[in-house]
Amino acid sequence: MIDYERWLEPWQALGVRRSPRLETLYAQVVARYREPQRHYHTMDHLDECFVRWAELRSHATHPAEVELALWFHDAVYDTRRTDNEALSADLAREAMLGFGVAQDSARRVADLILFTRHAAEPIGPDAEALVDVDLSILGAAPARFDEYEGQVRREYSWVPEDIFRKRRTGILEQFLARDKLYSTALFRERYEPQARANLARSLAALR
Repeated sequence: MIDYERWLEPWQALGVRRSPRLETLYAQVVARYREPQRHYHTMDHLDECFVRWAELRSHATHPAEVELALWFHDAVYDTRRTDNEALSADLAREAMLGFGVAQDSARRVADLILFTRHAAEPIGPDAEALVDVDLSILGAAPARFDEYEGQVRREYSWVPEDIFRKRRTGILEQFLARDKLYSTALFRERYEPQARANLARSLAALR
């Protein structure tokens, strides 16, 4: 279970000391992940991400930056918006600059978060690690993947069933059509076969 001490680690690695202000920011970020409209993009999602991150940490060039990107990547989440990642990136960058972190580091974290839109192939080891961790749910055990699909549907409960099925089908088809779902060799070996089986099963159900 991730907690305040886990939150502190990347900040301290970037030269930010423990403080009441940093603890307040932690409480604000956690409160975002506990918003009532969330069913998948919650603290449980972060927990799962950090479990998988342990497998890829050695792949990253700037691991502390990837960890902060993980913490902030879904800080803004509203299914009626299309700019959640951009707003989350802005939030992370402003927070880091507010604590005196170098501008280059803050910019890199913001750029990493934008890759979690999954609209473009990740560039560089840090983005590869972050995106693979974020997509690791696709390669989860079938029961967990099916639970995830149900959680996503609840987050879009305001969307009529026929429209949701059409849009979700399109998203999953795009993933399945990729030459590779994961950018790192480790995750391709460990999770890609299961991810493709999960996606194919979900698509069959949606259709």
